[in-house]
Amino acid sequence: MHDLVIRGGTIIDGTGAPRRTGDVAIEGGIITAVGGKLGPAKREIDAAGCLVTPGFVDIHTHYDGQATWDPELAPSSLHGVTTAVFGNCGVGFAPVRPGAAPYLINLMEGVEDIPGTVLSEGVKFNWESFPEYLDALAAMPRVMDIGTQATHASLRFYVMGERGADHAEIPTEAEIVEMGRLLEESLRAGALGFTTSRTIKHKAKDGRLTPSLSARQAELNGLARAMRRAGSGVLEVNSDFGPGEFEAMREAAEIAGRPLSCLIVQVDAKPELWRETFGQIHAARRAGIEATGQVGVRPIGVVMGLETTMHPFANHPAWTSLANLSPKERYERLQSDDALRRRLVEERPNDGATRFMATALTRANILDGALNYEPDPLIDSVQARAEKAGRDPWAVALEAMMADGGKGLLLLPFENYSYGNLDVVREMLTDEASVIGVADGGAHVGVICDASAPTFLLTHWARDRKRGPGLPLEFLVRKHTRDTAAAYALRDRGILAPGYRADINVIDFANLRLHRPEVVYDLPTGGRRLMQRATGYRHTFVAGIETRANDQFTGARPGQLIRQPDGRIQC
Repeated sequence: MHDLVIRGGTIIDGTGAPRRTGDVAIEGGIITAVGGKLGPAKREIDAAGCLVTPGFVDIHTHYDGQATWDPELAPSSLHGVTTAVFGNCGVGFAPVRPGAAPYLINLMEGVEDIPGTVLSEGVKFNWESFPEYLDALAAMPRVMDIGTQATHASLRFYVMGERGADHAEIPTEAEIVEMGRLLEESLRAGALGFTTSRTIKHKAKDGRLTPSLSARQAELNGLARAMRRAGSGVLEVNSDFGPGEFEAMREAAEIAGRPLSCLIVQVDAKPELWRETFGQIHAARRAGIEATGQVGVRPIGVVMGLETTMHPFANHPAWTSLANLSPKERYERLQSDDALRRRLVEERPNDGATRFMATALTRANILDGALNYEPDPLIDSVQARAEKAGRDPWAVALEAMMADGGKGLLLLPFENYSYGNLDVVREMLTDEASVIGVADGGAHVGVICDASAPTFLLTHWARDRKRGPGLPLEFLVRKHTRDTAAAYALRDRGILAPGYRADINVIDFANLRLHRPEVVYDLPTGGRRLMQRATGYRHTFVAGIETRANDQFTGARPGQLIRQPDGRIQC
């Protein structure tokens, strides 16, 4: 008798093979049989009319801090994610010397928009070394499996102190050797990779550029040699990919003998640079380097509302004068004070932020119940709506955000949207060298909410897209299960087949839908974050144990820390 049989569902097994109807049997947390009509079980689930897929594997999150206090890891867990990898973009919390935590918090707050007060309260820093950090992570049961990576910034600051953060000096040869020793220690202890940031977009809260930005080739190569000695790990990089940058990372990957994974997004300043970078990735692959480009599934969207970090009036003196009020009090004041609303609309400051927002309103759309993530700027933008109605776009923006009791939202497509549609994202997704990986769960909590990527991937690309062709469901599931698992050598998951872990979603695809993002105040110290929920996940299993049923947590917490690059779980 099986422990569990999921009966009669539409099986999409993660390999890209055509869907088929049949049963999935589980014993001891492992899939034992797939397809046909299988024998009796202690528990049976009727999955007729539903999709049965592997659990989603999200390789690009920033739960470095949240994972130390939160066993649920929402929003990702609300969208069928059963494995999450963090420690991305070169920022993390280990190793850390006594008294050095404030800098790592300052850096994480600036780079990933996670409030410093939240991190100071929530992260206990009861570790110093990276292996001790892994032990702290392993101590907490949770709803999903997690893995983490060693980060360049924390290694540099641990070894060099303030010199490593201020870019005034390069490390000595001895310091490079010490960073390499610590990296090798981290990888042997179970880090899934080593990550670095090479982009000027990444700054600490105090304005200093991320430490790894100024790392020269000797430093990169020294760390690469540590990866070769350890014989494990992915080399992940977030870079602006200026002249010579990809070549530097390719050299490091060649020395390391390890996979290279590069974040790829379309930026307005250089809307075709992503193609050039993918060309370099393909050239590296032809030369025998296991290189991939991490891509998104929708625009990198800035969410704007009266309670978010960014919105059209955030720098207006009339708005900043309300800073001491609660969100409810601010809304009530706006609602009752006609003069205040007129001042916000008519008396705009003459500064860079206002000029940026004036341009933003030509692209931002109202994120209402329709949840249009592929708006036509000429029709759907705040500016276009205002022109059609003969109104001021600032007035339309304010009215939209005041809707629903002050909970209304605008969405500004910030990256991956230079041409006003998602054709570029479709091209990225279908590139054989791409892997899904820029959802940033746990990060940018006041401006971006893209951890819902798995749900959007299925609904938009396989079912709902109107402005261009979609993509086959089997292909999409494979991209976010087998392919993402394989990118980090997690060979025991991502496929529905005998011998694989029973990480499984049962999805009511016909009724699967995203909810509108909302601002919640559930972080430590009452910190604010954007949350986006979904409807349609009938069941989610991690190692054969049900963690979600009908879009609600069951209370089960079978998730563990992944310590080995081949996917074996050790507590």
